[in-house]
Amino acid sequence: MNGWKFTIDTLQSTAAALLRQFPEPQVFAFHGEMGAGKTTFIHALCNIMKVSSTVSSPTFSIINEYSSPAGPVYHLDLYRLKSEEEAVRAGVEDCLYSGNTCLVEWPERAPALFPPTTVHLYISVVDEQTRHMQVADK
Repeated sequence: MNGWKFTIDTLQSTAAALLRQFPEPQVFAFHGEMGAGKTTFIHALCNIMKVSSTVSSPTFSIINEYSSPAGPVYHLDLYRLKSEEEAVRAGVEDCLYSGNTCLVEWPERAPALFPPTTVHLYISVVDEQTRHMQVADK
């Protein structure tokens, strides 16, 4: 399956389907315009992964580390970064190559840092209630 349409009512089942498709720890790069639902979808993924920490957008901290039964989960928001060099200084590369699950918003801010195995997810707005998510190569 290469793409999903989802609403707030099907968000959890869509997140579970994604994790079934990619069961090993992955770097997931979430692409989409502001308000497309990237953070909301990441919350759903964290719920499915049984993250015990409070999930919040790391817009100002850039990186949040959460605890889960499978190990650390990193949530990165690169929106405020101005360069790949700034991303490296912030520790982004360390997370991306840690072998743990990484959930990254705004990956286009530092595209050269991502491992070749990164799963790129493109979320787009269909209408007020519906989103479409496509799995694609860079």
